[in-house]
Amino acid sequence: MDLNNPSRENPGAGANGFPALALVLFGVLLLVAIVTSGLDAALLSLSAVGLVFAIIFLLVGFYKLSPNEAGVLTLFGDYQGTDRGTGLRWTWPWIGVTKISCRAHNLISEQVKVNDQRGNPVEIAAQLVWRVTDTAQASFDVDNYMEFVTAQVEVAVRTIGARYPYDDFEHKEVTLRGDHEQIAGELRAELQDRLKVAGITVDECGFTHLAYAPEIAGAMLRRQQAAAVVAARETLVMGAVSMVEMALEQLGEKNVVKLDDDRRAAMVSNLMVVLCGERDTQPIVNTGSMTP
Repeated sequence: MDLNNPSRENPGAGANGFPALALVLFGVLLLVAIVTSGLDAALLSLSAVGLVFAIIFLLVGFYKLSPNEAGVLTLFGDYQGTDRGTGLRWTWPWIGVTKISCRAHNLISEQVKVNDQRGNPVEIAAQLVWRVTDTAQASFDVDNYMEFVTAQVEVAVRTIGARYPYDDFEHKEVTLRGDHEQIAGELRAELQDRLKVAGITVDECGFTHLAYAPEIAGAMLRRQQAAAVVAARETLVMGAVSMVEMALEQLGEKNVVKLDDDRRAAMVSNLMVVLCGERDTQPIVNTGSMTP
């Protein structure tokens, strides 16, 4: 396959088959008329044989094409063009016709194990919708375009899977799990670049399965749970600090009570315990004096 000079589809010599069918019917009627006319035996035999050969000649050239189906025409292996007509078609009997479906195909790949950007093993499966847009490239630039698509899907999935991490607990990077649209767009671009040599267009694609490999899934789940707990604690502490700061500011502004450094520290400690604790607190009413 010459990547610098790929095949290019061009219109073929296929024609509407109904005129040829009319000629066949006319030939049959004429043959019947000749046989029943009582002509000289030699003339009858010569005319009948000629008509039979003409009818066979016409019959061999018939083929049919369904909607979104194309016929690749070849003459002793030489590409003669593509017929994209529909219905009953006819071409010269010495022209070979290979039918190719131009309908949309749906493919779901096998699950493949890929090491992501951080080296973690990840299982990925992809789904894509594709169709043949250049029948000449699909027929002559690759050996089997169906198998070619299947192989290139796996290569593209491995390429994209190794380009990004599966997940980012700090949400600062593009990840396979968190950025579906961007990853699907890059996967489509990767596949389109790989499949254009076969005259194939990718309409849409995306991941149908994405998960850590079983051998590390348990450890990664515990890591995710720990990260979630840490994130929740950070949010809780930030909120508690803001509330304590606000309480101290308002107490000072309204002159509700004057606190020295030790009592201020004790109050901050008590408020932080109350706000950050996971259990309900039991209030203690201090009936003593606030002065030392």
